[in-house]
Amino acid sequence: MASYISMKMKNNMRKILTILFTLLSSITFISYSQNYKVIDQVIWVVGDEPILYSDVENEIQRRKYEKTPIEGDPYCTIPEQIAIQKLFIAGAKLDSLTVSDASVEQQVDGRIKYFIGQIGSKEKVEEYFNKSISKIKEEMSNTIRDQLLMQQMQQHIVSNVRISPQDVKRFYDKMPKDSIPNIPEMVEVQIIGLYPEITAAEEERIKSQLRDFREKIESGEYQFSTLAILYSEDRGSALQGGELGFMTKGKLVPEFANMAFSLYDKTKVSRIVKTEFGYHIIQLIERNNDQVNCRHILLIPKIGIKEKEEASAKLDSITTAIRNNETTFGQAVLDFSEEENTRQNEGIMINPQNGTTKFQLQDLPSDIAKIVYTMKEGEISAPFTYKNESGKEMICVVRLKSRIKAHKANPQDDYQTLKDMVTATKNQEYIENWIKEKQKETYIQISPEYKNCQFHYPGWIK
Repeated sequence: MASYISMKMKNNMRKILTILFTLLSSITFISYSQNYKVIDQVIWVVGDEPILYSDVENEIQRRKYEKTPIEGDPYCTIPEQIAIQKLFIAGAKLDSLTVSDASVEQQVDGRIKYFIGQIGSKEKVEEYFNKSISKIKEEMSNTIRDQLLMQQMQQHIVSNVRISPQDVKRFYDKMPKDSIPNIPEMVEVQIIGLYPEITAAEEERIKSQLRDFREKIESGEYQFSTLAILYSEDRGSALQGGELGFMTKGKLVPEFANMAFSLYDKTKVSRIVKTEFGYHIIQLIERNNDQVNCRHILLIPKIGIKEKEEASAKLDSITTAIRNNETTFGQAVLDFSEEENTRQNEGIMINPQNGTTKFQLQDLPSDIAKIVYTMKEGEISAPFTYKNESGKEMICVVRLKSRIKAHKANPQDDYQTLKDMVTATKNQEYIENWIKEKQKETYIQISPEYKNCQFHYPGWIK
């Protein structure tokens, strides 16, 4: 009896949703965007979420603007992709997954900066979209929140995927020979780096220039953003007038964070702050709970010829000791290197793209790649100047630990590459099976003109 009542309630709910879909589909209104006009209507319902014709048009226009290709008929492909997103979001809400406001704001700020960089200024972005920056951010926040929720749900679905060495071997053994990937030549590189001494005169020159900037800003002679564009050596933020976007304390180096979060007066400029990147002055733009948005100007001290020569001479002595077997390269790293990222790892550089010690030459920093290109295994370079990811100059030597020739992938030499392929395949299987199951459980209604589409997942048509 209980199951009969439950089934009857489900049938009644389906009838109500079908009537609602019919009513919504019959309601049309005009939606304006900058370049085109859309007659809007509900074209799909997934669960209790409608998909509007304007949703599809807006997504098609966005992809055209970003030059992102769309496979197949966009008026079939895009609605299906939006419907899949709604399944993921519904699943995320059911599993109580959440996205922090800070994550959303960081993504929004990043995209706004991208638009400003592409179009030229905030004013031009507002003119292009015919909306204020605040309105663009408001609309973008909802989209990005959904995207982040969808990503979280996908990660949640595949969180129990485990790949064993046996899985990798079976995958490799079943691969057709012509499908085995070619692995390009790879190198492993060790590095010893020294920071040449910065003279007191150079530090005073930098501080004097920043003090002058602060006086000119607070007197109203110049805008902070103008001086940031002209002089800041953090070129990424300089193009935005020094603006960094909303940041939590954890996203900033401690010295900078402590100063930025101590500011309350938007008309004032901070005292000079020294960090691992150089010397800064900071101006508050806005505070938002545990986040702060500020501008900064960064100046990096220049290294004198004499100081570079002294660092090079020290490295020459170190490498001579290594070649004379008085010490090893790994021990010399531990004793002398100031390159913090590699100091505890015998100087071996880590590829940030894959987390391994192996690099294609084009993935190495250019200053290092051109040195390594002509080296033999085990060879140590002469000292050279290298600008690290912080933008600071170091004097370095590198040792070519190994050079792995281009070859067909195999489980012995390329286990991680093959494991990544197995993991991607298995993750895709889990996600596809999850989508197919959710299609069966979810109320779905589609306008008749979309029922002839060749969908990737045929379960939309019931």
